[in-house]
Amino acid sequence: MLDAKLETLLVVADCKSFTKAAKLLSLTQPAVSHHIDQLERECNATLFFRGKGEFKLTQEGEIAVTYARRLKALYQKMLSQIADEQRHVSRFRIGITHTSENNTITEALAKYVKENANTSITIITEPINILYDMLENYELDIAIVEGKRLSSKLNYFMLDTDYLVCVLSNDNLLSRQSMVTINELKTQNMILRLPTSATRQLFEASLLSINEPIENFNVSLEVDNVGTIKDLVRKNLGVSVLPKSACMSDVKKNNLTVLPIENLSMMREMNIAYNKDFAHPEALKDIVHFYQLLMRGN
Repeated sequence: MLDAKLETLLVVADCKSFTKAAKLLSLTQPAVSHHIDQLERECNATLFFRGKGEFKLTQEGEIAVTYARRLKALYQKMLSQIADEQRHVSRFRIGITHTSENNTITEALAKYVKENANTSITIITEPINILYDMLENYELDIAIVEGKRLSSKLNYFMLDTDYLVCVLSNDNLLSRQSMVTINELKTQNMILRLPTSATRQLFEASLLSINEPIENFNVSLEVDNVGTIKDLVRKNLGVSVLPKSACMSDVKKNNLTVLPIENLSMMREMNIAYNKDFAHPEALKDIVHFYQLLMRGN
């Protein structure tokens, strides 16, 4: 099991209080303090600021918590894989972004499970930076991400290429055109993803490449959920910029219109990211196979 001192560290870091951590761990407060003191002596570092009205991790504490979480995830993964091996079961924790949650990849994962007996998948939806952290801490087996993060610990398997488009209501007059110009886009109320999303960052970077900062546009609403954005656009409450893959089912049902934006080339890769010691590389090829079948309409 995980060292008791590391378990105490994680709970204290989450609670930001020795008293609250003691209650959760069913320990006395002196016992919690003793665990942290022991760990600080072993690390030869102060892990927490304990000033008046202030209780937070030091930089050394942040490092300790990162590795403690990784050790805990690895320990739990060890127990899970041993149990799965005994029962001849394969179990994967797969992270996807909010954008991927609304496209073909989730259906491909469902088909993979259906076609592979004794296999189960847990899908976790988080922003891309959190997915990378979870992947490197072994809290995920693989992650479906846009683009790539430079890392010596990760490998990538390309799933598809995608590009951003302007998404409009069928009732919007611009939907009758073959493309949308930058000046036309400036006349619209825009409903965009949050600034931390990969979609938003790619859009803003593409605008800056033609000397058009986002401040030149009327961003009336920022929403984290892609499904909510599409619902608002469908009701003609604004236009958005989203990956084409996240909108194709709505386009096929004639619920939305997607158009390219003049002078903006916003192509990106969709990749499967995984740690180099991932034990089931054959599963990646199968997932890509089911994804490609769905994209071809099979």
